[in-house]
Amino acid sequence: MSSPQKTALFLTGGGARAAYQVGVLQAICSLLSEVGWPARKNPFDIVCGTSAGAINATAFACRADDFEHSVSHLLNVWRGLEVEQVFRADSIGVIRSGARWLSLLSFGWLLRQWHTSPPNSLLDNAPLVGLLHKMLDLPRLDAALARGHLDALAVSASSYTAGRHVVFYQSASEVAPWSRIQRMSVPQQIGVDHLLASSAIPLIFPAVPLYCGDRCEYFGDGSLRELAPISPAIHLGADRVLVIGAGNIGASGRKFDEFSGYPSLAQIAGHAMSSIFLDGLSVDIERMARINQTLSILTPAQRQQTSLRPIEMLAITPSKPLDSIASQHTGSLPLPIRTLLSAIGATERRGAALASYLLFESSYTRSLIELGQIDTLHRREEVLRFFGALKPAIAASARTFRAI
Repeated sequence: MSSPQKTALFLTGGGARAAYQVGVLQAICSLLSEVGWPARKNPFDIVCGTSAGAINATAFACRADDFEHSVSHLLNVWRGLEVEQVFRADSIGVIRSGARWLSLLSFGWLLRQWHTSPPNSLLDNAPLVGLLHKMLDLPRLDAALARGHLDALAVSASSYTAGRHVVFYQSASEVAPWSRIQRMSVPQQIGVDHLLASSAIPLIFPAVPLYCGDRCEYFGDGSLRELAPISPAIHLGADRVLVIGAGNIGASGRKFDEFSGYPSLAQIAGHAMSSIFLDGLSVDIERMARINQTLSILTPAQRQQTSLRPIEMLAITPSKPLDSIASQHTGSLPLPIRTLLSAIGATERRGAALASYLLFESSYTRSLIELGQIDTLHRREEVLRFFGALKPAIAASARTFRAI
C-alpha cells in the first residue's frame, strides 16, 4: 500500500515583500473553504521558509492545528504593521546605526574611535524581537508536531563564519540530516534567534550568533548562498511543493531606457537584493522542471536506478513589479528613515527596489496582501487541482476549455 502524498509550503525571502505571501495564503484558505475543505485542517504537511518567509512559515506552523486561524493571525499582523515594529525608526536610533554606518563608510579612516567598535548594520532591528514574540507560539508548535498536525518545519540561514548555507529543521519523527557542497542541515528546536538570523538582510540588519553543532557561528539572511531553495522540503519528504515568492520570477526586465544615467547606490543595492532573493529560486524551479521532464521519459526500470523522484510544484509569484508599488508608498515611512534612505536614492523611483524590502508600513503591506489574493484567485483551478480539491464537473470543464 502506497503512503499518502505529502504537501510542502515554501515561503521565500523578501523583507516587507513577504506580505504578498499572506494574501496568497488567505486566498487559498478561501478557495478550499468554497469546495468544502475543513476550516481547521492544515493542507501542508511540511512548512519551509527563508528570511522573512521563515518568519511567516514559523508563525503559520505554530498554529498548524487550525489553518483558518493561522492565516487570520498572519493577516492581522501584516495589515497593521509599522516600521517601528521591525527596526528603530526614531532619530536617535537612526543616528546610532544608519547615520553612523554611512559616516564610517565615508570618513571611517578619520574616526579612530570606530576602528575597534564599528556599527554592525545600517538599521537596528531590536524591535523585531517583540514582534516575533507576538507572532509566535512555540509551545503550540511542539504540540502541532507531536499531534500530527505538521510533519516538519525548516528555516534557512547563512553562516558568515563558515561560509555555508544551513537549514535548521524540527520534525515530528526522526529525519537524518543531509549535506551537500556548501550546504548542510541541523536538527534543532526552532526559536526566535533562528528567525532573527534567517531574516538578517546583509548589511541592513546585524548578524546573529547561533550554535551549529558544538561551535557558535554568526548567521545572516537565509537567501544568501541558497543554491537549492526548495531542496529542504524534498529532503523532509515532500511529493509536491507550493512555492510562494516575493518577486516576479522570470520577468523580462525593464525597458532599456526606463532608468537612464548612472545608477544610484539604492538602485545597485536593489539589484543585488533581487539577485539574493529571486535568482536562486528561479534556477531551482527550472532545475526541478528539467528533472521532472527527464524522469517522465525514463522506463520504470530506469527510474528505479535513480534516487530522483518527480515533484509536483505550483509557484505563485507577484504579477506586478513590487518596486513600482513601493515607489507609491515611500512617503509613509517615518521621517528619519525616509531621510536616511533618500541619501542613497531609495526614495526615488529608480531606487524603489531597495525600499520595497524595507517598507514595513501597512499602506504598502495591505497593497501586497491584496495583490496576493487577486493573483491566487485568478489561478483558482490550478490551486484546487494542486490540492486535489477540484470538483469533477469543474475539472471536466477545464479539460474541455484547454481542448478548445
